[in-house]
Amino acid sequence: MPTNARVAIVGTGSRAQQFTEGFAERAHIEVAALCDPNPVRMAHHNQLLAAAGRPRARAYAPDGFAELLHAERIDTVVVTTVDALHDAYIVPALRAGCRVVTEKPMTTDAERCRRILDAVTETGSDLSVAFNYRFNPVHELVHRELRRGAIGDVLSVHFEWLLDVRHGADYFRRWHREKDKSGGLMVHKAGHHFDLVNWWLGARPEQVFGIGQLGFYGRENGERTGYRRDYERAHGSPAAADDPFALHLEDNEGLRTLYLDAEGEDGYHRDRNVFGDGITIEDDMAVLVRYDTGASMSYHLTAYSPWEGYRVMFNGTGGRLELEVEESKWQRPHTKLTSAKGAVHGDTALDNAGGARILVRPLWEPHRELEIPEFDHTGHGGGDARMLRTLFDGEKSEDGTTPTATAVDGALALATGLAANSAFEQGRPVNIDDVVRIK
Repeated sequence: MPTNARVAIVGTGSRAQQFTEGFAERAHIEVAALCDPNPVRMAHHNQLLAAAGRPRARAYAPDGFAELLHAERIDTVVVTTVDALHDAYIVPALRAGCRVVTEKPMTTDAERCRRILDAVTETGSDLSVAFNYRFNPVHELVHRELRRGAIGDVLSVHFEWLLDVRHGADYFRRWHREKDKSGGLMVHKAGHHFDLVNWWLGARPEQVFGIGQLGFYGRENGERTGYRRDYERAHGSPAAADDPFALHLEDNEGLRTLYLDAEGEDGYHRDRNVFGDGITIEDDMAVLVRYDTGASMSYHLTAYSPWEGYRVMFNGTGGRLELEVEESKWQRPHTKLTSAKGAVHGDTALDNAGGARILVRPLWEPHRELEIPEFDHTGHGGGDARMLRTLFDGEKSEDGTTPTATAVDGALALATGLAANSAFEQGRPVNIDDVVRIK
């Protein structure tokens, strides 16, 4: 990181806030430019900078991105825009010699992925993918145990991820519900976990099979279950007033400023009916993955659960390791959100939060429970803050390493999700190399 870095943030929705706020606390970083089609959202981020006593950033529309890089003397670009648009900013930034940090997923399809990988190879510029789950201290503890051979060679993994009806529903209110923009939950969210398992195992995925369905959200399912209320978007709709699945933007200052007040600029609605039309992503997915080490993973994602969290079980030649994280035991209906970031999840503790537990069960011995420091439910288990310190302050882990993710790491996680999507459509196993060839 340059001693005095000049940063541009592309995309100024809620996902960008952790970067804007984090940079505002760092004297060696100046947010010199913001780039977004919506000036109201850029103004919101400039207010965050001004409140921290930092200079306001110059605002640019997307068609001014090339000018921005040179006019503002940018050396670092942070990309947090719509997933399908990441490559449109990553590639020119790399070619301009900038360091790039991109939100996950790195992109949404094989062609865009290839463009990014080629640009990294040709320019030698640095690209990091913001897989903040790698920086969660609990996940890092699992990594250390596996790498030191606590259960021998890992032969299989089972990963169950449960999104509750508050967080899970959120992906069906906004642009993520359209697969051509987000790649679906296999790309946008499960990529978190596909990367974690690649990192935990030190392995590369080779083949993927899966079955996916839209079984809970969407008009037809809502009418079948009786959950559907008759409205297009929640704001201003009497039918949404008693809908526990509705998001009321006017109740939250951050959401109102970022989205409701900004609708006049681009017409984007952040509060659509989760039981409406036009949803093209799945909400229940089962996936099998085979790795180059010979290990396999069974993975299941449910986006409509009454509780939120995940269970990961590793089976090895010397025993078993079990991780359970309970992020929310249950959710009340009509819970008002405390922050715009919390609406997306991960930056504020969920109501009725639980805890984390890691058990190591060796063969022929009693199990032992690993000591976990006080579990932090905010910022993805503390991963967000640690990721910023690693990427922008040069902090290292206790063992002197950094769990940063490269473009290849981003491509491997993406390819797993893309192969799963392809398997959903084709009904047969899909080889990773047939999706995108990654050196």
